[in-house]
Amino acid sequence: MLTYDTFYIGGEWVAPADEQVFDVVSPASEEIVGRVPEASNADVDAAVAAARKAFDEGPWSRTTGQERADAMARLSGIINERLEDFARTISTEMGSPLGFSRMGQVLAATMALDYYTGLARETAWEETRAGLLGPTVVRRAPVGVVAAIVPWNVPIYVSMLKLAPALAAGCTVVLKPAPASPLSAQLLGEAIEAAGIPAGVVNIVPADRAVGEYLVTHPGIDKVSFTGSTAAGRRIASLCGQNLRRVTLELGGKSAAVLLPDVDLSTALPQVINVGLMNNGQACVAQTRILAPRDRYREVVDAVVEQVAAQVVGDPLDEATTIGPLVSAGQRERVEGFLAAGKKEGATVALGGGRPKGFDRGWYVEPTVFSDVDNSMTIAQEEIFGPVLSVIPYGDVDDAVKIANDSRYGLSGSVWTADPDAGLDVARRVRTGTFNVNTFMLENCAPFGGFKESGLGRELGPEGLAAYVEYQSVNLPAGYTPA
Repeated sequence: MLTYDTFYIGGEWVAPADEQVFDVVSPASEEIVGRVPEASNADVDAAVAAARKAFDEGPWSRTTGQERADAMARLSGIINERLEDFARTISTEMGSPLGFSRMGQVLAATMALDYYTGLARETAWEETRAGLLGPTVVRRAPVGVVAAIVPWNVPIYVSMLKLAPALAAGCTVVLKPAPASPLSAQLLGEAIEAAGIPAGVVNIVPADRAVGEYLVTHPGIDKVSFTGSTAAGRRIASLCGQNLRRVTLELGGKSAAVLLPDVDLSTALPQVINVGLMNNGQACVAQTRILAPRDRYREVVDAVVEQVAAQVVGDPLDEATTIGPLVSAGQRERVEGFLAAGKKEGATVALGGGRPKGFDRGWYVEPTVFSDVDNSMTIAQEEIFGPVLSVIPYGDVDDAVKIANDSRYGLSGSVWTADPDAGLDVARRVRTGTFNVNTFMLENCAPFGGFKESGLGRELGPEGLAAYVEYQSVNLPAGYTPA
């Protein structure tokens, strides 16, 4: 059991303002496996004050890109040295299978950090442009103090999508982890301290939604970066709008994997199923709508069922497990509500549809495949966030594109075909922020974010760095050459 009684604020481990705590419960055993303090408004005040002082008075915002990159490289090295600690902690606190925790949670986080470390070294933080009346220096200045609010499903990776570009830009950060996954954030605090990142540059305060809202509206915050539900994103956008506060929102998804008529199921489906069920289906980019050509529909359904039936449900710390438990009892109840809706609205349960046998403890749901799904059904429109796939028939390619776009979300998607040119044509017609042809990945060099209700702004790539930068133009007299 991991027990913490302090917060990482201002470069020190400090006692909380009151005695409230979060008990971290294993979704596999339903036993308490950790405890951390629960931040109050007073703790947020302290964290924002530390970040404000570090930005306004401290060295970080005035360091060079090279100096920031050196510190970021040290942080990456320390996280990699403790990769197994991070992975096992994440699997324990939120149920991610250990193999995914290593690769998709921790290694992916350090890869993003490494990308921004390189960008911090390469970016021209100031450039001189020739104007009509004289030279202009265009500066990329850090936006200031950032409130970074992250979800429980990929806690360290999503933290790094915000922390890495913020650090590269010279910002300071108040990081608010979710109550369900605060233990890995405490490990991150230890790594930041060991890396020698200056006091107050990163401050970590696990808190509930009400205190998170207090952080969003705090007068000491310059920018908010949030990943979570679309409903919460709407609220945060409204609050930021009232204060004209910069905001980035990465929200929900209901992505489609389009199987074109010439697809080779033997090569495509293992990847499609992996993308649909990764992290127990608790991923915003999960491809949970599988669009199959009508004349191959039954063949596709049978093949999907065969692939999903081969998944191993079990303890997330068991190396053989590919599907672990959902994060909480409430999340399982929510997913079971969608299972009931699918059955009520006429979809066929081709596999699963309930709780797996032999699991008396733990918040498990059977990997489930629905067939005979119409795209208007609840299970095809709502983000379920569980191991549930819907196989939807389509007529021609135009119909497939129409179905893929028939969603209020627009985060991710994919197409699978023997003809990559045809796949690229489909990609250009589907309105999502990220799309994949015969693969699935999030490239660190490319922007990630959503169309429609999947969010505002972008993370990753140079575009992700730009979200933490203010552009300042300094006009100089004719004939003056800046040093």
